[in-house]
Amino acid sequence: MNTASHSSPTIASQLWPQGQSATALRYVVLAVAGSLLMALASKVQIPTVPVPITMGTFVILGLSMAYGWRLAAATVALYLLEGAFGLPVFAGTPEKGIGIAYMMGGTGGYLLGYLLAALSCGWLAEQGWDRSVLKTAAAMVIGNVVIYLPGLLWLGILFGWDKPILEWGLTPFILGDLTKIALASAVLPLVWKWINTRQKG
Repeated sequence: MNTASHSSPTIASQLWPQGQSATALRYVVLAVAGSLLMALASKVQIPTVPVPITMGTFVILGLSMAYGWRLAAATVALYLLEGAFGLPVFAGTPEKGIGIAYMMGGTGGYLLGYLLAALSCGWLAEQGWDRSVLKTAAAMVIGNVVIYLPGLLWLGILFGWDKPILEWGLTPFILGDLTKIALASAVLPLVWKWINTRQKG
């Protein structure tokens, strides 16, 4: 990824500039806070048809765009590490298992996709894609795609391609994903508008 100095600032860098504290402390605090928020969001379900909307991917993609790709990747990696050590941070844990055994089950590919989405959405945010509704929506679509690709691939490998993989792992969630994309597309540009207003004031 291009790490050139022309990258746009992120929401996190504007709300907590690096010069205000030690860089290492800032990264640790934000990564831990982000991983805890992901764990909390994974447990939140909004009843809808055909399946409930969970807020896990909304928080992961939103935080990735707020943090930028380096901090986002570190935060998601910490979240996955917490799950690997048996903490009940994922949706369905501890009811459906914990630790590595859970991560190697049907959700394993999606968990890998979280890390890829953090890199993708975080990088796009550093190119200024979180400043407008359309670009934020596009970034969120890309983030969803890179979550679903390894997720569906792993489901197919695990259970066999003769099974209804798309019906299991994609089509029931499309409505919820569109709802979360619309929400993020409204929220992130509004946050930037507030930041810019505060700085001018």
